[in-house]
Amino acid sequence: MTGAQARARPRAGVLVGAIALDGVLVLTFAAIGRVSHVEDLWSGLWQTAWPFLVGLALGWLVTLAWRAPSAPVRTGLGVWVATVVGGMLLRAASGQGTAVPFLIVATLVLGAMLVGWRAIAALIARLRRR
Repeated sequence: MTGAQARARPRAGVLVGAIALDGVLVLTFAAIGRVSHVEDLWSGLWQTAWPFLVGLALGWLVTLAWRAPSAPVRTGLGVWVATVVGGMLLRAASGQGTAVPFLIVATLVLGAMLVGWRAIAALIARLRRR
């Protein structure tokens, strides 16, 4: 490994923070959905969230997200797509709903969340370099 490659690796804190933030955002998505449908938040949060959390984990694996956890395009887009597709497939397989309006909302909200924070982080990093 060259010195440039070693420097390019994200710090452990950045990596843990990115994983935690992604997880919290997926849980927030599930919680907002439950509350907006006047469903009990705590008793069903896991049922709503687990398919998307598994999709998120798959997204991290497929995109090798630990190499550039805050990259909006390289990591964010792949993690987003895997979270939505994996989440919807697992919801369908487990007998949960996958209605078209839910698919649209999940796609838009998770995209805004999972790509959005990375875009903001990239913008802040760019501004700091100036």
